[in-house]
Amino acid sequence: MSQKPFQIRIFGKAGCQKCKVLQGRLETLLQKPEYAEFEQLYHDVETEEGLVAFALMECLNPQRIPAFVVTRDGEPGRRPIPLRNPRPGQPDEACGQSRLHQHLGLQTDYTEVGKGLITPKMIAAVLYDAKELAG
Repeated sequence: MSQKPFQIRIFGKAGCQKCKVLQGRLETLLQKPEYAEFEQLYHDVETEEGLVAFALMECLNPQRIPAFVVTRDGEPGRRPIPLRNPRPGQPDEACGQSRLHQHLGLQTDYTEVGKGLITPKMIAAVLYDAKELAG
């Protein structure tokens, strides 16, 4: 395991062209110096190991693959970054201490509006948010 503080966990499957495109876009983006804190890890959801990793994310829709979630180092290991990031020991105004939130990442939108695309601009926005929310 790398020493980088952020990990982009990609969930895809063999033979999926959109999964390959997402991986390629991330590889290109992660070559830029501003993303030196990030690494990517691919999980094939058609394998036992990939399916377990997918299930541990607890909030991904299997009909929206490819998807990715950004995790960070922390106790007791790598954790997803919640969209709501309440301060430790202080309840979130809307959800209290509940863990009923979504994790920072993207899932493919296959509707006519989304057309199944996760663009480089969308990915960059999520990585920016990861740094802001984790800070």
